[in-house]
Amino acid sequence: MDIILAAEPEIRLTAFLSVLAAIALWELAAPRRRRDIPRVIRWSNNLALVVIDTAILRLSFPILAVGLAVLAEERGWGLFNIIEAPFGLAVILSMLLLDLAIYLQHVMFHAVPALWRLHRMHHADLDFDATTGLRFHPIEILISMAIKLALVAALGPPAVAVLLFEIILNATALFNHANINLPRPVDRWLRWIVVTPDMHRVHHSVDPRETNSNYGFNLPWWDRLMGTYVAQPAKGHEGMTIGIEQFRTTRDLWVDRMLIQPLRGPASGHALDTSALTPTSRNSLWTLENTVLGSRVTQKGTHDETTYVLAGRSGCHTPPASTGQHGTGH
Repeated sequence: MDIILAAEPEIRLTAFLSVLAAIALWELAAPRRRRDIPRVIRWSNNLALVVIDTAILRLSFPILAVGLAVLAEERGWGLFNIIEAPFGLAVILSMLLLDLAIYLQHVMFHAVPALWRLHRMHHADLDFDATTGLRFHPIEILISMAIKLALVAALGPPAVAVLLFEIILNATALFNHANINLPRPVDRWLRWIVVTPDMHRVHHSVDPRETNSNYGFNLPWWDRLMGTYVAQPAKGHEGMTIGIEQFRTTRDLWVDRMLIQPLRGPASGHALDTSALTPTSRNSLWTLENTVLGSRVTQKGTHDETTYVLAGRSGCHTPPASTGQHGTGH
């Protein structure tokens, strides 16, 4: 075990590159959606951002999550180093609690305007593929690591649990952002145990009511339990528009523009923004009425049951007749 933990950077890098290569080949062989932006523009800038994020993270923190877990175990910090729990149970519970924390953190980054300014850069990608799961603002990466370190210190999870969680989370982030065409029966079954690309793609819709849903990165259960689950996008996966309304040009995909994006424009579109229903949204979906969290709606012309969530409330509505496609906003 000590040998595995000592080789943590190499293990994580090997797993990351292997999964990225496998997903990239899968996207070429069986794409779900047509690409609108040349791959060279998006991939070069998204991967450049990964290099920047990694460098800043390593320079900013003297110790990261796995290292802190080892230190906590040596010094008896945290819940699982205080209570007597079987090792296997401690590993499973630690991974579940870490995943729940990622879900809640994601909700927070959508609900707090200042944090949404950082996180919206992830949503401003104009296409959706594995590299979308890698583009996060460096300041968001730093905040996320600080939260993770605080949680590791409080829980005292086994170091191997943290290592497994980090590897699985990185792999599932690449998988659920992938532009791959899973057979529909496989997707319906698989999304009960892991967030699938079709499930997470809804979260990258230009419509704020869909953007502010499906927050899970790894396990899909939290969205179902918390009432933030949306089964399918209103316009379908081929017809939906990816991104956010504010940043719609190819120039916005370059790394220099991504880094200054939190300073540009209003922080509109976050989960508590009641003005986030844009003309595009109103034309494609129906108006939210007085509702209670967890209400269900069956869309006209489909059998998919969908929950729409905005500002902590869900709507049970009767949809209007079709009004055409989303505008691209270009």
